[in-house]
Amino acid sequence: MTSATREKKRRGGWFKEEFGTPERRLAYYMVLPAIIIIVAIAFFPIVYAILLSITDSTITGFGSFVGAENYVELFANPDFWEGLKNTVIFTVASVALEFIIGLGVALAINRAFRGRGLVRAAVLVPWAFPTVISAVMWRLMFQDEIGIISEMANAIGLVSEPILSDTTLLLISCILVDVWKTMPFMALLLLAGLQTIPGEVYEAARVDGANVTQRFFRITLPLLKGTILVAVLFRTLDAYRVYDLFWVLSSEQLESLSTFVFKSVRISQLLFAQGNAAAVFIFVTAFLIALVFIKVFGMQTGTEE
Repeated sequence: MTSATREKKRRGGWFKEEFGTPERRLAYYMVLPAIIIIVAIAFFPIVYAILLSITDSTITGFGSFVGAENYVELFANPDFWEGLKNTVIFTVASVALEFIIGLGVALAINRAFRGRGLVRAAVLVPWAFPTVISAVMWRLMFQDEIGIISEMANAIGLVSEPILSDTTLLLISCILVDVWKTMPFMALLLLAGLQTIPGEVYEAARVDGANVTQRFFRITLPLLKGTILVAVLFRTLDAYRVYDLFWVLSSEQLESLSTFVFKSVRISQLLFAQGNAAAVFIFVTAFLIALVFIKVFGMQTGTEE
């Protein structure tokens, strides 16, 4: 028997095993409506966006096929590269800071102390604010001459010009505001992972003479690896599609990939095809980011064989 024949027989056996009994067929029939809805809601817009990105479509109608021309023009657009640069810097910096601070906060509130419930609730307050409200509030504090942060930064010589008029300072401000708002989410996920670690493990390590540093690096981090990867992946994908924070805090001055898409498709409309190409670029790169986390960093998304 050739390898091709064995492979065909193996596949046929799998099909018979999955659909050979009435109970299994009924199970597939019951989930079929949900699968159809998911395909219609999730995959149809993706496919349609891809089709728009390879045509000269406009806001008024579907165009003719142009191949990769829109992508060539997109990659030649300096605004796109500015948005990509800002998005990458924002994503890397904000997620790194949120993880470091969030892990420290999670370790602190995981300890037993008086008023721990109140502290946990207080930590989550920034996360409860809508992003737009947070951005407006922080923009007032960054405002030149009237904002408290602007006044303090000028008083100690940290800045020499208005924060809201410099794109570099605006980007740093967006990173800090995002860390303030979203760090509690990271801390909450890490706290959930910490609470799954049995206390007996730490007690045994203390008996064996392990100090705090050894317990952290040899017990906490290894046992928290899965939670860390999930938390970092979620925040990376969320930060990568940043839109509202840039749009409101910088008053449309700071470009990101998502703001570039919105301006091209909705506002300008002259760059409608490029905007769709940028939207597809965001989807593909976000998918690749998730794939890197799953494959390279060893995240398990299913049962191991």
